[in-house]
Amino acid sequence: MPWPWRRKTRRTMARIAIEGAIAGATRTRVLKALRQVEQRECPALLLRIDSPGGTVGDSQEIHSALLRLREKGCKVVASFGNISASGGVYIGVAAEQIVANPGTITGSIGVILRGNNLSKLLERVGVSFETVKSGLYKDILSPDRALTEGERELLQSLIDSSYAQFVDAVASGRGLSPDTVRSFADGRVFSGAQAKELGLVDVLGDEETARRLTAELAGLDPEKTQPITFGSPPKRFAGVLPGRSQLRQLRQALSLELAWSGQPLWLYRP
Repeated sequence: MPWPWRRKTRRTMARIAIEGAIAGATRTRVLKALRQVEQRECPALLLRIDSPGGTVGDSQEIHSALLRLREKGCKVVASFGNISASGGVYIGVAAEQIVANPGTITGSIGVILRGNNLSKLLERVGVSFETVKSGLYKDILSPDRALTEGERELLQSLIDSSYAQFVDAVASGRGLSPDTVRSFADGRVFSGAQAKELGLVDVLGDEETARRLTAELAGLDPEKTQPITFGSPPKRFAGVLPGRSQLRQLRQALSLELAWSGQPLWLYRP
């Protein structure tokens, strides 16, 4: 005989929020929440995305987990908030349906890789590096020198491969041809209304619109079904103090800039 909580959750809509930059901590939290949704056999998932994107591998793992959940019969609807760009789009296209506000910032389909060339600054302060390496490209994107032409070609091939993976995922998830996706996948951003015209979004509306759509797809009563949130992001008390939220965002942006230097990113950088 099934446990009572299992009978209940079979009639329950789950909700998972992806907020902020997508990195390792977000991946760990979201994957754990998705496993809970699967174990409790929730028939529907409302995925709220408010993110500019992030690291490639973390975005891909969440995308794959969502597809596996759908294979188990769970109906997944993505709700785009203020922004769902780049890696946020990649995750969103794993959903069966996408709802966005008309003014949501979305798109930015593409890959970016940045390094820091500090050679002139280091020369000015009298700092130099001595490098011993095992291969020609072992110190690629070293901050004390510019890229060579061969290094630039090598990195471009890496970016092209990652970009092709992104295009294929969007084409598959949205039922579009790869050529159609490439026609607008040049890094530009769109409003939710523009994205709907392009086929990136199914419905214009808010999270309540997405909740009702999720319930209908799963055969639940939209008037009676309220979602249960899994994997809530940790609360930060400093964020409620005047000015502290902006300071935290600036500190996070600077730390991510340093931590992600040299990594291919599916990230919207305004």
